[in-house]
Amino acid sequence: MDLQKTFSKYSDLSLLLLRIAFGVRLIWGTQDNILSYDRMLEFAGFLEANGFPLPIFSAFVSVYLQFAAGVCWILGFWVRESALVMMANFIIAFLMVHIGDTYINTAPAIHLLTISFFLVCSGGGKYAIDSKVMILKK
Repeated sequence: MDLQKTFSKYSDLSLLLLRIAFGVRLIWGTQDNILSYDRMLEFAGFLEANGFPLPIFSAFVSVYLQFAAGVCWILGFWVRESALVMMANFIIAFLMVHIGDTYINTAPAIHLLTISFFLVCSGGGKYAIDSKVMILKK
């Protein structure tokens, strides 16, 4: 059986599933901060404890950008652009919080950084609003 021939026809579907899975992860990981100001303040305290400047501002920026990126990834809209922003977000998270941390604590940031890099390189694929917009522009 030629695995590449058998499964390559599903590459756009697999990209859609990755976008949905990680988009939901971004939304799930931030919705509590959006729905509860106390949770946002708790996150700002965490950022302050880790040396972030302007912790309440940093908290709002990080949370809302992650939430927006999650929505973009699910819809397939501005995939590359939002993934580039998430690369910056998770590089900062890694450098400011996770240097010297355990793998299990660092893994979510590493995974989200990795998928962000992948999406910057690949774009949203065939099942993305971006691909439909590109067709209209041609």
